[in-house]
Amino acid sequence: MIKIRNPARIDKFTSELNRIWKTYYLDWRFGQFMMNFLGFVQSKKKRDPFFPEESEMLTYLKEYCGEKEDING
Repeated sequence: MIKIRNPARIDKFTSELNRIWKTYYLDWRFGQFMMNFLGFVQSKKKRDPFFPEESEMLTYLKEYCGEKEDING
């Protein structure tokens, strides 16, 4: 039997992505937003954006837009 990941995580993540995009980066195109954000994850957080779970990416998104302080320095 194949164990699938919880599909509800997608709605939670995309809802927050939508809110943050509309609140902080309204004038940015999607590709612009993603490239800038994923560059932040790779360069500032020293993480390959391929691997973090959605919950970790939400933490990074909130930090990126200034809603949450950087807890890792």
